[in-house]
Parts: sequence; structure tokens; C-alpha cells
Amino acid sequence: MNYELLNNYYPTIWYILVGVLFTGYAMLDGFDLGVGALHLFVKNDHDRRIFLNAIGPVWDGNEVWLVVGGGALFAAFPGAYATVFSGFYMPFMLLLVSLIFRAVAIEFRSKEPSKLWRETWDILFSVGSILSSFVIGVALGNITRGIPLDSNGEFVGTFFGLFNPYSLFLGCTVVVLFAMHGAIYLTMKTEGALQEQVKQWVPKLIFLFVACYFIFNASTLFDSPYLAKVVFSRPIIFVVLALDMLVLLSVWLLIKAGKEFQAFLFSCLMMVLLMMTFGISYYPNMVLSFPNPENSLTIYNCASTTKTLSILSLIVVIGVPMVVTYTTSIYWIFRGKTKLTDTSY
Repeated sequence: MNYELLNNYYPTIWYILVGVLFTGYAMLDGFDLGVGALHLFVKNDHDRRIFLNAIGPVWDGNEVWLVVGGGALFAAFPGAYATVFSGFYMPFMLLLVSLIFRAVAIEFRSKEPSKLWRETWDILFSVGSILSSFVIGVALGNITRGIPLDSNGEFVGTFFGLFNPYSLFLGCTVVVLFAMHGAIYLTMKTEGALQEQVKQWVPKLIFLFVACYFIFNASTLFDSPYLAKVVFSRPIIFVVLALDMLVLLSVWLLIKAGKEFQAFLFSCLMMVLLMMTFGISYYPNMVLSFPNPENSLTIYNCASTTKTLSILSLIVVIGVPMVVTYTTSIYWIFRGKTKLTDTSY
């Protein structure tokens, strides 16, 4: 084995690995955030409990991927981690508070039979889910567009500067994306009249997401000219985009055909392709500087040492299969339609 060649590729390997971990989070926690966004669209207590218990066994395990992804970013690209987490400190605190209130709502909601008690936690659960999705989208929008960095790679922008129209629109797009993904998941976990109601939401959400997605990509040409230039220099990106739209069309057709499990798998594949589009477009940047691209943090100037990356790779070989095994086993154990029991939320 050519170890020198492998050492040269470590930053790229870890760029892909960090991307895989955050893709896992978007794919898995995305649907349960989407379920939360749709929670208030059903009115009776039984249906809302079905929604909660559809994600009940898996929602906390899904968030493990966010923790692992953040840890991998910290270990492999500490410069990017420091810049992003310091520059986005307040939005990330808002994200954390939203996730906490959402988790508390899931656990507390069914502890009392009072209508006021349950409706209050229903609102907090839904608002927490929507706000979490929105903040994730706003953060990703700023990363995509680029943030102001000085020559040392340090954030020199302002808190309110992060809430620009481009990033706010991506925040809304992510809310729609997760809601669509959540609705597709719910078609797999529900039955009867509730399933038919959810099925009616899917094509509407698909149409709304496609509209938002194309508007966002068109706006990228004007708001992020550097990234637009990169996209047009890499034709593979358009191939992935076309494949993504075909997969999304397949989701719609599978839902109509009553193949809900296959539709959910294709929805997960669509999320993977969306993240792949971003990863290919962004490489080799970790944090793009706007309006001065020369100050950007790349996988080369913000990565840990080769020795550190090599040791981390050994840890990953042991740790990631454990996370995958746990995730797979939980989904296998709690497969099938959601039924309410005495131990349900």
C-alpha cells in the first residue's frame, strides 16, 4: 500500500466522511422533524399520538448522527469547526433550545389527560420541529452563500447578517423538504383514514419543494457567483440533479401504487443525492468566504495533522459500524404500522 499517497488523500476522505455523517442526520432526523412540522395538521388526540409514536422509538437515536457529525468536524477540521461554531453561536443556541423543547414535548405531552396540557405540548413540539428545520436551513444557506472571513479565517460578520434573504429562503425550503420527507415516512407508518389523509399531502409537498428548490438554485447564480462558477465547471452536478428529480418522481409514483416502504427508501435516496450535490459543488471548501473567496477555509488549510487523521480513521472503523448497527436494529425492531398501547406516548 502506498501510505504517502493515502496520507495525501486523508483530507478528502474526511471531507466525504463528515458529509456522510451529516447526510445521515438529514436523512434520519429530517423525517421526524418533518412529522413534527405536520403534527398540528391533524386535529384529534388519537391521530396526534399516532404521529408521536411513529417516531417515538427512533427520534433520539436519529440525533446521534448530528452529535457524531459535529464531533467528526471538530476532530478532522478544527479550523472550520471553530469558525462556524463561533460565528453561528446564537443560531446554534436557538437550534439547541428548539431541539430541547421538542424532546421535552414528546416526553411530557401524554403524561396528563388535560386538553390544555396536551395542546400546549403539541404546539411546542410542532414549533420546535419547524424552528429546528428552519435554523438548519439558514445555517446551510450561509455556508452555501459564504460568510465574511478575514485573512485568518475568522468570522467577521454580524448575527443579523446571517439572516439574509438567500439563507432565509433556504430555511423555508428545508422546512418544506423535511415536511415532505416526514409525510412520506408517515404513509409507511399509518393506516386507514389517517394514511389516506397523509397521502393527500405528499404530492402537494413534493410540488412545493420542487418549486422552492428551483427558485433557490436560480438565486444561487446571483447570490453566490463563486459557487455558480464552480457548478458550471462540473457537469456531474447536473447529472446528480437530474437523477434527484427522477428519484423524487419515483417517490410520487410509488406512493400512488401503495408501495410506501419503497417510497420512503427513495425519499432517503433523494436526501442523499441532495447532499451529494452540495458536497460536489462545495469541494474542496469547508467554509466559503464571501465576498473574499481567497480567505476561504478548505480541507487543506483547516485540517488536523495527517497523524491525527490516521488515528481518527481507526476510531471510525470501529465506531461507525456500531452506530449503523444500532440504527438498523432499532428500525428493524419497530418496523410495521404504528399501534397505540398502554406504554405509548
